[in-house]
Amino acid sequence: MVAGQPEMSFAGLLRQLRAEAGLTQEELAEAAGVSPRSVSNLERGINRTAHKDTAVLLAGALGLAGRVSEVFVAAARGRALAAGVLAARDGAVAGAFAAAATRALPRDLAAFTGRQAELARLMGALAETATSGGVVRIHAIDGMAGIGKTAFAVHAAHRLTATFPDGQFFLPLHAHTAGQRPVDPADALASLLLTAGVPAAAIPPGLAARAGRWRDHVAGKKILLVLDDAAGHEQVAPLLPGTAGSLVLVTSRRRLTALQDAAVISLDTLPVEEAAALLARLAARPGIRAGDAAVGELTRLCGYLPLAIGMAASQLRHHPAWTAARLAADLAAARDRLALLHAENLSVAAAFNMSYADLTGEQQRLFRRLGLHPGGDIDGYAAAALDGTDLAAARRGLEALYDQYLLAEPAQGRYRLHDLIREHARALADRLDPDGDRDGATTRLLDYYQHTAARADALIARQARPGPARVDGAVSAAVPALAGQEQALAWARAERASLLACLDHATGPASTPGSSLSPPPSPGCCGATAPGPRPSPATRPRSRPHGTSATGSVRPAPSTTSGPPGGCRTITRPRPRPWSRPWASTATSATGSARPTPSTTWGSCDG
Repeated sequence: MVAGQPEMSFAGLLRQLRAEAGLTQEELAEAAGVSPRSVSNLERGINRTAHKDTAVLLAGALGLAGRVSEVFVAAARGRALAAGVLAARDGAVAGAFAAAATRALPRDLAAFTGRQAELARLMGALAETATSGGVVRIHAIDGMAGIGKTAFAVHAAHRLTATFPDGQFFLPLHAHTAGQRPVDPADALASLLLTAGVPAAAIPPGLAARAGRWRDHVAGKKILLVLDDAAGHEQVAPLLPGTAGSLVLVTSRRRLTALQDAAVISLDTLPVEEAAALLARLAARPGIRAGDAAVGELTRLCGYLPLAIGMAASQLRHHPAWTAARLAADLAAARDRLALLHAENLSVAAAFNMSYADLTGEQQRLFRRLGLHPGGDIDGYAAAALDGTDLAAARRGLEALYDQYLLAEPAQGRYRLHDLIREHARALADRLDPDGDRDGATTRLLDYYQHTAARADALIARQARPGPARVDGAVSAAVPALAGQEQALAWARAERASLLACLDHATGPASTPGSSLSPPPSPGCCGATAPGPRPSPATRPRSRPHGTSATGSVRPAPSTTSGPPGGCRTITRPRPRPWSRPWASTATSATGSARPTPSTTWGSCDG
């Protein structure tokens, strides 16, 4: 620990203020209208915090008013430093109470599971820097809400305490704490200096002066500083030590791309085995084992997200009659999984809401509309169609969501929502956007895919294929410039999963009126793969009875049958819905691999 004055507790503060007021415990209790035992328990540290009403009464009885009273109440509830009350009273460090640095690390979690690769990277980087020397080591630990950034940083810090004998500091910066504003850097510095033992009267006003005083105080020392939940590099940079030998761990839901000299450790969802092990350890119940199929299914439904897994495990731990299989079935059947993933006043949805609140209005709208996309990933063109904006604006919006860890980028220019974040975005859209807005967004998306698919189909086949076309022959969204067969084939391969998802969406029971959906590229029929030999009657797959769907229900008879060269035919049936126009597809992908047949088959190929 850093040498200096011991950290003042609220118990010590209350004793000091009572003594200065010349009151006994009984007199303070009578003046405040509380029991003497309440005062005694607070002063002896039996109760480390007080209810807000009690704190307000004590502040009045002690003659505290205005800002000093506010700080006292915050300190009584554990939300500010006790020393900040005296500082606010003395007027030396206004605002220091807004931050709450401590010289002790938070408790390490006994159930901490996995992250060995990330820990090894951190330890390896520290060992390498120790041999070279010369710089403050900064590691930015980032990831989506609920991924376990704070748990990882605290776990790593506990393992490193012996390496930093001059002290460990933990400072929450509250970028995503409900009911609190992000900590101002000047207030954070005042709190760090007070915690390090610098007298309040020696702390200068102003950000630059305090940053210099902090760097002077820790110069030549080996300290470990954990800055939790940072809003951005502007909040972090003034808090960094200035000389080598110290380590700074910064956690954030944002990618701190402007934080110079920071090594990045991005945390992803847990691997399958580690997720199952975490749930079993947190549930701490006989009969729940990491290798159970039900445990594996439950962690899958939790998106392998540590926060969600912890809440599911908590429900199992506190409901002995529940089984993992039943909870997994409830989650699978739920219309809104997030509504089931909560513990007391904590929930996965609330954690996601704090990230959503950081976005601008335009970014929030894009986020909600991304939840309407039926497929797994999306590019800038499809996002522009969904959002009704131009390509440049859509790309800026996608990048902003990526920076906030609301999107992943599995391939350059292609983005994906985590399953639970997708559900959250869709729930927000259902709650906040009128039906017409949601229907319009989905219609623009399907029209974009129809238009681009028709263009790609023609390029792949080197001739226009028969099929329905838009009445106006145009699409309102930006479309990629497919210059030839190679680019068209690449587009079809990249969008294949989305095209199939849109097909299922358009022909499913929840489809929305308004689209003029037409066939996408049919890779097996359009040159992507060479047609194979015609199967014999004995080996040819048997077709469903005429007039039935994939589910066996009776359908209207086909109205027309036409076919391009090569034996492929597109079947046009009367539409049960305005969207359900034929979208031909085969059972092979652009690379020739087999794919599951969509829930409703609209085309066939005789090879």
